Amino acid sequence: MSTLYVSKEGAIVRVTGERVQVTLQRERLLDVPMIKVEQLVMLGRVGITSPALRALMEHQIDIVYLSAWGKYLGRFQPPLSKNLILRKAQFRASDDPAQATELARGFVRGKLLNMRTLLQRSARESAEEQVTSAIAQLKALSKKLPRVGSVAEVRGLEGAGTAAYFGNFNRLIKAAGWRFNSRSRRPPTDPVNALLSFGYVLLANDLMSACQVVGFDPYVGYLHADRYGKPALALDLMEEFRPVIVDSLVLTLINKRMIAWEDVEVQPGNVHRMKDRAKRTFLRAYEERKRLEIKHPVFGYKANYRRCFELQARILAKALREEIEGYVPFLIK
Repeated sequence: MSTLYVSKEGAIVRVTGERVQVTLQRERLLDVPMIKVEQLVMLGRVGITSPALRALMEHQIDIVYLSAWGKYLGRFQPPLSKNLILRKAQFRASDDPAQATELARGFVRGKLLNMRTLLQRSARESAEEQVTSAIAQLKALSKKLPRVGSVAEVRGLEGAGTAAYFGNFNRLIKAAGWRFNSRSRRPPTDPVNALLSFGYVLLANDLMSACQVVGFDPYVGYLHADRYGKPALALDLMEEFRPVIVDSLVLTLINKRMIAWEDVEVQPGNVHRMKDRAKRTFLRAYEERKRLEIKHPVFGYKANYRRCFELQARILAKALREEIEGYVPFLIK
């Protein structure tokens, strides 16, 4: 099963029998068995018929709306899990500063060490002093985590690590004509940031789905502050996957010249957005990345990255129910 992305302007999603079809005027663009679709993501001016909407909901298929540029707009989803015991444990931990801090440490430890691993892979080819220094800094910051006593302090270490990491991100880019100065989110002000921001929206959406499958409320988290409409827990779980899924994918797309600098257009206000061709390339590559199988570092068996999102949510559930001692982040080697 996989995510079906529809981004062609004017396209309509329909369901005929047990098949999902995408049409544009009288042309059929896609026709797939519904059983192979786990989630439908519609970007921009894409429509869906009422019968299709009902059929997909009846089959427990998530329907997600993003803007043409990847901004999350909303979703239709199956009813919330009846796992009240888990959600009560989730809420209690959110209200307990000590427990919230411990969980936040786990999420940030995963992110810091995975950023470090990505830099180490580059250092094997080019041992630049600045990269080596950042690698050492990320390790040192991860070792400080057990000694901090509040979520705010954990956020401080995460911020310092992210600054060191993105301060060296340009050195990981090998393709001529590309450059990256610093991370800019709202809005992305260069092509590299446009790719990163687009990928993070997709990743956050996938982690929201993982939270819901396991039975969590995705809006109650620990590292990220609770704010109306912000899926804090999904963003918490997403942190350790940012370098693994999105950052490494962006580097692959750039360094293998699958997306060119000119594939990103500049809009008023110096906002950079991918053109349609680049978006399609990115979506295909992102879906392929999620299908890659790796040996899960905790469970020890092979699983694709999509499944790993859910497994990390299940590890968190076990920690909250005190079935295991603390949250164990997803770490790459």
